[in-house]
Amino acid sequence: MSSARVVSVLRLANALSVPRCGVSRVYCRGLATSVGELKRTGLYDFHVENGAKMVPFAGYSMPLAYGSVGQVASHSYVRSSVGLFDVGHMVQSNFRGPTATAFLEWLTPSSLSSLTPYSSTLSVILNEKGGIIDDTVITKHSDDAYYVVTNAGRRDRDLPWFREKLDEWNHGEKGRDGKVEIEVLDNWGLIALQGPEAAAYLQRFTSFDLKDLIFGTSAFVPIEGFNLHVARGGYTGEDGFEISIPPSQTLDVAELLSKHPVKLTGLGARDSLRLEAGMCLYGNDLDEDTTPIEAGLAWVIGKERRESGEFIGAEGVRRHLKDGPPRRRVGLVVEGAPARQGAQIFAPSGTDLIGNVTSGIPSPTLGKNIAMGYVQSGWHKKGTEVEVEVRNKLRKGVLTPMPFVKPKYWRG
Repeated sequence: MSSARVVSVLRLANALSVPRCGVSRVYCRGLATSVGELKRTGLYDFHVENGAKMVPFAGYSMPLAYGSVGQVASHSYVRSSVGLFDVGHMVQSNFRGPTATAFLEWLTPSSLSSLTPYSSTLSVILNEKGGIIDDTVITKHSDDAYYVVTNAGRRDRDLPWFREKLDEWNHGEKGRDGKVEIEVLDNWGLIALQGPEAAAYLQRFTSFDLKDLIFGTSAFVPIEGFNLHVARGGYTGEDGFEISIPPSQTLDVAELLSKHPVKLTGLGARDSLRLEAGMCLYGNDLDEDTTPIEAGLAWVIGKERRESGEFIGAEGVRRHLKDGPPRRRVGLVVEGAPARQGAQIFAPSGTDLIGNVTSGIPSPTLGKNIAMGYVQSGWHKKGTEVEVEVRNKLRKGVLTPMPFVKPKYWRG
């Protein structure tokens, strides 16, 4: 590395601090330190019986792939047909109480009071500085009841934070209008049925007209005698559903919903699918030193809350809204070789460090090397050419709008 690059690296070390990991090319954060510490979802034996290669992720033993079917083949199958993912490692919680809406609007910057029953929104849980503790999907059942899904790898950070803030709320002035409680749905199953054939397949098992269930909404759906919470959405950019299942029913439902043409799909394809869809992975693309404005998630902040909303981290968020963030999340297409997490992004001169890659893969759908990362504000406009250091060689990169692959959500 040239002396000019060394100076640039030192100058930007704080502003562009990005986590690195050499453990896995799939997911880098939340890996357990030893097999003995790993938890298991309710479908662990089901995966093993179906030939899964199990790997540690977020403290769980999770399927990377099944049998001899490779990651690219699994990825392409979900894009063209339908795959089933076990996401039972995610943390599912219910928040209930007369002031549940107000509490969650303090915990997050989202506008929840305007949500209609059984509709959802992506949101972020912020620390006092406006950094992202976790990203989450919040589903409103009523003004008094919410279903919240958070990341498994953030469980030990999220749950104590929830309880600390609940205690503060319930014993403060705001709690006088009614207390809020949390119920963590430990050991509940959560499966994702994803792909263009997902709806037609699931319709076989229910009298509920799935055409009425549009993207971002949910319902309790009768499925072959089971009454299950079904949300239309997912992490792939394809049409699909996430189905929450009581522990005693998880295996039966998974077996029911994994018949032809469904193929079991693991973490390898899940990661490439989500990156093509421009979706963040916490620990790679989001962390507590990153605000939602830097992350390109300003849209999760309710318009009426940007200037006067009372939520944790509001000051830091408003500062970035007003003055602009120092860096921004961007998409890139990289020539020659795939840029992985931690690859450095330079100005075209090759001497000025302007950012880092946080996720990167060869895209199975596009046949190009795609990546996500952060660059200094001013370098973030689409079409901007940069240099990305891959395998000790500078390679041309072009900033490209995300998602890389157009989403196919069912909107009715």
